[in-house]
This record gives sequence, C-alpha cells and structure tokens, in this order.
Amino acid sequence: MPIPDRIAALTHEMTAWRRDFHAHPELGFEEIRTAGLVAERLLSWGIEVHAGIGRTGVVGVLHGRQPGNRRIGLRADMDALPMPETNDFGHRSTHPGVMHACGHDGHTAMLLGAAKHLAETRDFAGTVHLIFQPAEEGLTGAREMVEAGLFRRFPCNAVYGLHNLPQLPLGVAAIRAGTVLAAVDYFAIRLRGLSSHGAEPHRGLDPLPGATQLYGALQSLVSRRVDPHGTAVLSIGQFHAGTSDIVIPDSVEMRGTIRTLLPEMRAHMEMLFRQAVAGSAAAHGLEVELDYRRSYPPTINTPGESALAARAAARVFGADAIRDDFPSLTAGEDFAYMLHEAPGAFVLLGQAGDAEGSAVPLHNGRYDFNDDLLPYGAACLVEIIHDELRDRGSLPGHSAPAA
Repeated sequence: MPIPDRIAALTHEMTAWRRDFHAHPELGFEEIRTAGLVAERLLSWGIEVHAGIGRTGVVGVLHGRQPGNRRIGLRADMDALPMPETNDFGHRSTHPGVMHACGHDGHTAMLLGAAKHLAETRDFAGTVHLIFQPAEEGLTGAREMVEAGLFRRFPCNAVYGLHNLPQLPLGVAAIRAGTVLAAVDYFAIRLRGLSSHGAEPHRGLDPLPGATQLYGALQSLVSRRVDPHGTAVLSIGQFHAGTSDIVIPDSVEMRGTIRTLLPEMRAHMEMLFRQAVAGSAAAHGLEVELDYRRSYPPTINTPGESALAARAAARVFGADAIRDDFPSLTAGEDFAYMLHEAPGAFVLLGQAGDAEGSAVPLHNGRYDFNDDLLPYGAACLVEIIHDELRDRGSLPGHSAPAA
C-alpha cells in the first residue's frame, strides 16, 4: 500500500490531532473547540477559512497552482456521541458521557492531513472545498449546512466523503455506485395511562401492558409484514417508565429508528408502524403521542464519481483491495443530503488491524479509531483531488458540472 512520502510524514501529526479530538469530544452543534482548531490549522497553512456555516461548520477554500474551473468538495464529520467511554488509554474522553465512538475524530484528522498536503503542493487545477461538518449523529448537520447555503457559496462539481468500517480489514476500501447506506427515520412514542399505588393497580390505568405488547408487535413487523426480499430494520433504543418501585407509572416512552433502502419500503414501514401504535393504544385504552420524523435519505453514490474514487483508492491500497460487490448497509449517513446537491461518492475504509479497539463495532463504548488508517485515508482524498482536478478538464464518464 504505497503512501506518498509527504503524506506518510504527516502520520505523527495526524495521530496527535486525532487523539486530541478523541480526548475532547463535542456533541452535534457544540463542536466549538473542534471547529476552532480546524479553522486555526487551515489558516496556518494559507487556506481561506469560512466558519459558522450550519452553526458550527467550517469550510476551507484552497486554489490550485494551475487555473481551472472545476470545484471539488471533500467532507469530514466532527461530532461525537452522547455515550460513556469504557476505554482506559491515555487519550480517552475527558468529557463524561460523551465519546468519539464512530471515528469522526479520525475523519477530521484525515481531511486535515489531506488539506495540509494539498496546501503545501497545490498541484492541481481548480479549487478544493474542505468541508468540516457538524452534527452528523442524528442531527442532520449536513442538511443544516446545505440550507445555510453551502453549495451556493461553495459550488461543487462533485463531493466526496470517507468513513471507517471496523468490519473490514485495514487495507481494504469498499466503493460502488448506487445505494450504499439506508434512509433513517426516528420515532418517539408516549403511551399515557393513569398512575396509582402499586398495591392497587385497579385504581389506575397501567400503561406497561400496552407498551410491552406494542414492543413485541413492533419487533414482528419486519419478520412478518415485510417481503423477505426487502430490507428494513426497526430498532428500539430507549424504553422508559416509572420512578418508584411502589408506583404504577402514568406513562411509558419508547424511542428508536427505522431504516430502509427503497422509497416504497420506507412508506410501507411508516404505515405499518403507525397502525401498530394506534392499535395497541386503543386496545389498552391508552392515550398516545407519536413523533415520527423522517431524517436522512438513502446515501446514493453516482456512477462516474464512484469509478473515479475506486481508481484513486486503488493507487493507495492496490487494485485487489477495492471491493465493489458489498451489499447496501443499513446504517445511515447525512452525507446523503450533500449527494442530493452534487454528484459524488461515499467511500468506506476498513480499519480492523493490530490496533487495540480497531475491530470493536461503531457506537460501542470500547471503540477507538485505528491511527494506522490515517495516512491511507488522507492519501485517498489527495488522489481523488489529483484525478478530479488535473488541468485536462473533466474526466470521461463524470457527471456534468453543477450549474
């Protein structure tokens, strides 16, 4: 896996940046320190900086040494998750209840490494827009940046993003056209009864029987109401009820997500879900409050940009390390909002290796980004720019430039 010497030389710096971000995680739209450090470093390398886009987003603008009209976006996410870290290494989170459990610290460090290398060489024709996005974890920071004028102020002929994938080994990249990640919808259900003394449940209306029945009904929607050839996932992540051992609670709350790959399946699952909630509530005489929120659309890579990213990654990892036959994943990504505005590709990079925690699943308290991936990810981003912004204009097979 050849890495240009100038990028390999940045490994120590990128590792230090990444571990500092990991030790100081910030939740979505609260990335004040992270965004400040990103802006500070970009400015120190002579890159034009625009801050506060989509609240805490940062965009760096870098022009190549050769003239050119094409403009390419490279995106990294910066936010952490609201969960405790159970690691005990030196760079563990210093903020209780907040940790980088998805590798956004590594994504930010890789894009910074690519930015530093590109700023030092400027060996391209055109403009690179370095997009450091807030609030990917369920808060649609990408949409916030788009609505704040991201692509009006910084037009992109194409936009690219990277994400680590612990289930793939280090040295493997998964890239293909089409739907690679699912649409994500969120729900919150509150079933209301009437609280009473635990010794006299008949004097109240216990919401727990209805809630537990609903829980079971929801778990059977995919297995019994969805075509086996379709793809849908329903997961309940929170179930809350009661405050005392001797009090029947007056309400129960359940929260979770539904993930689908196709628009028709998305609509079908929402219909089934609403029917199940209303039916269970009615059967038990409970009042119901339902908040059903459609969030990320599917992440869909465009053909020309996927092929370009695969060629670029093959020069870094080797042609045999590029996988284009992987199934769509049911995780979601708000990078999908950016792909609605410009053609592009989302590239998945394997990170399982010798580093402790590198194969632990995402969103796990023991997860840690594998620092061995940092120079390879940065090199992939640089190679994408070299292919996109050669002074020979648009490459064959690319989508038409944005207006």
